[in-house]
Amino acid sequence: MARLLYTLVFSTLVYLAAAIPNATIPDIHIPTRLPSSGLKKRDSTVGTDGADFLTWTPPYTYYAAAAYCKPETIINWTCGANCEANWYFQPSVTGGDGVDIPYWFVGYDPALNNVMVGHQGTDPETMMSYLEDTEMTTLNSTLFPPDKFSSSVKVHKKLAADHARTIVPIYIAVVNEIVKHMDSHPSVTLLGHSKGAALALLDAVFMVSHLPDWVFLQTILYGIPRIGNQAFADYVEVNLNWVSNNGYWRINNKKDPIPVNPSMSLGYVNPGLEEHIMENNEWEWCLGPDNPSPYCSVGAVKTNSDGVLSDSYGPYDGVTIGC
Repeated sequence: MARLLYTLVFSTLVYLAAAIPNATIPDIHIPTRLPSSGLKKRDSTVGTDGADFLTWTPPYTYYAAAAYCKPETIINWTCGANCEANWYFQPSVTGGDGVDIPYWFVGYDPALNNVMVGHQGTDPETMMSYLEDTEMTTLNSTLFPPDKFSSSVKVHKKLAADHARTIVPIYIAVVNEIVKHMDSHPSVTLLGHSKGAALALLDAVFMVSHLPDWVFLQTILYGIPRIGNQAFADYVEVNLNWVSNNGYWRINNKKDPIPVNPSMSLGYVNPGLEEHIMENNEWEWCLGPDNPSPYCSVGAVKTNSDGVLSDSYGPYDGVTIGC
């Protein structure tokens, strides 16, 4: 069965890659608060909020929240406020049982011209317990080609195992959606909250090594834990950034302890910059990795006892994660 699935994935990919051999990367909708030319800084690594940032657009946060809803409501897009916020979304495939395998969905957003992939997260107390198992492992060589990934790249072992359970059907669904909407050259957005964010990032790392270069990948992560070592963080920063024609955003809320676990003392590193929502609801732009400024997660949550588990749910610009 596994061999059949992999054959299907890569045979579909061959068709996809050949369909638009000279396609250019489409115009990108940037869903983040980027520093303007007039940005003022408290120090060299932290930017101020207010007029110095573009407004965060909430469609993505509603998608991350919708990933907590049952598949039978997602496939019909009847999950309440989260679905109503993006009423035009066209779901295609759902999966997971919400227990052993987190819910996930794939579909198409015609307003953004994005193939959307959403992963359910885990409640913060359970997630903290999950992260107490800190063993790392190398990437699965069947999913992540050894010629593209050094053996020095390591990730959280349990997260890697959970990711391996869903990436093949998700990838097939994504490729099929790209083919279906080929004329508009859609981008792919991978998102989730907490554990779902970790799975989304592993999706992105997988897809950037398998999809054609003309497919733009955008990864939007809410309250993601540290999931890999320095070599993993380096790979993400090289391959999932605007220079490489892909986008990566990490957004943390107030004193959420999830983003500062597992500990850096165990070799875990958070890649990329962080957008941090402070206690006064202002947003800070923190250059990474793991910025120690008090305006960023590492400085705001120096120990787990400083953390506030309920902050994990947001709100993120008025959107609270959950179904």
